[in-house]
Amino acid sequence: MKRRRRIIERLEEADAPVTGTELARELGVSRQAVVQDVALLRAEGHEVLATPQGYVIAPEVDSAAVPHRARIAVDHPPERTEEELNTFVDCGVRVVDVIVEHALYGDLTGALMLSTREDVRRFIRQLREMDAPLLSSLSDGVHLHTVEFDKVEDFKRAEGILRSKGLLAGQ
Repeated sequence: MKRRRRIIERLEEADAPVTGTELARELGVSRQAVVQDVALLRAEGHEVLATPQGYVIAPEVDSAAVPHRARIAVDHPPERTEEELNTFVDCGVRVVDVIVEHALYGDLTGALMLSTREDVRRFIRQLREMDAPLLSSLSDGVHLHTVEFDKVEDFKRAEGILRSKGLLAGQ
């Protein structure tokens, strides 16, 4: 369909995430129509990610240029979310996603793509404006993050700070 093709073109041209509201306005449709189109694009095999900042096309991974990746388990109440996320980005660690284990559905993953304090600020603002629950509320605060980093020392430093703040799971 022409509208779905336009969504892909718009996301490929964009140098930043594009919100569903923006796409809806540009295409003259409802936000729900955009959500439905994105679901159909994903079913067709397009790698469209929904992040807190908006929709993006998943970057192609060049295995030679891939930064280090790790999973880290954290555990904290909702009011410490901003502190936790800022700790990662302040250490040069990108927070790719959040994962919680659900009794019925298994692992539930939400894309985050947070690299800077500004990204974290925007995420927290949206969370408050939408009065949305955190995924970690489904698991009493225990959750995993997939993180990326260029230098192992950056990850180790973030891990140490999180440990000293009592934010790591299993402490």
